[in-house]
Amino acid sequence: MASILNLFDRKKAQAPAPRHFLDGFSIEVMPRTAEKIDDFRALLPPGTRVYIAHVDGTPIEAMVATAARLTREGFQPMPHLPARSIPDRATLDDWLARYRGEADVRQALLIAGGRAEPAGAFDSSMQMIETGLFDARGFARLHVAGHPEGNRDIAPDGSDAALIAALRWKQAFAARSDAAMAIVTQFCFEAAPVIAWADRLRAEGVGLPVHIGVAGPAKLQTLVKFALSCGVGPSLRVLQRRARDLTRLVLPFTPEDILRDLAAHKARHPDFAVEAVHFFPLGGVAQTTDFVRDWRAGGAAQAARA
Repeated sequence: MASILNLFDRKKAQAPAPRHFLDGFSIEVMPRTAEKIDDFRALLPPGTRVYIAHVDGTPIEAMVATAARLTREGFQPMPHLPARSIPDRATLDDWLARYRGEADVRQALLIAGGRAEPAGAFDSSMQMIETGLFDARGFARLHVAGHPEGNRDIAPDGSDAALIAALRWKQAFAARSDAAMAIVTQFCFEAAPVIAWADRLRAEGVGLPVHIGVAGPAKLQTLVKFALSCGVGPSLRVLQRRARDLTRLVLPFTPEDILRDLAAHKARHPDFAVEAVHFFPLGGVAQTTDFVRDWRAGGAAQAARA
């Protein structure tokens, strides 16, 4: 019996994930990486949501120009708005007005930002929300950050009480707002911490849908560097195990395992909070979109054979 179960487990692990799990995926770019892409239409399905990361010090003109280009090419730009990089309410209003007027942006990701000290009035995304400017400027969709493996900047002791409390506040705001809201998370490498975190949110009364962050294909060294700088927690062990396997050390890391496990969990639990996948293209936008295309084609081929 044990050998039969082991064979079943191996087949389950090797099976391609359901192709529909990546429907509606999103991806992230920066203005400087976007400049290297001749035409996003050659890489992404029409209407794809493209987040624009606002690294501290990036001119707002570059952010708006990138958003305008994505709109022209038929995509949904979603710029980051980092609270701690915005000096005051007037600047926030100016940025929102530029995004709406020059790029037809109607959605944004609201984050605290990577600065240790605020540049001015805002320390958190909640303070930006409380200004009422997003509603006044016609932003119909607002996403907020989630951290399945904690955030040492917010909670140095590793606890999640402050993170859960902030998400409860945002849940309450969503209930009284006309804006569509969702949580988009830091990237992870393993499904188990994500599943436990999502179940915890539901138990704590946070019902916002989750767009799970996943790292696109990249060299192992690249992923380890980003994972350490971004505070990835327990799922970092996936990379550590791979680093010990000399036969796989030189091969690019691809996220099949976490996607397959999350898709399987979603199939068994349709009410699972994860409703979409958000890719961090740490190894390059083209490499990530190639992976998505091939992964979905594999799922389609499996469905055709069924």
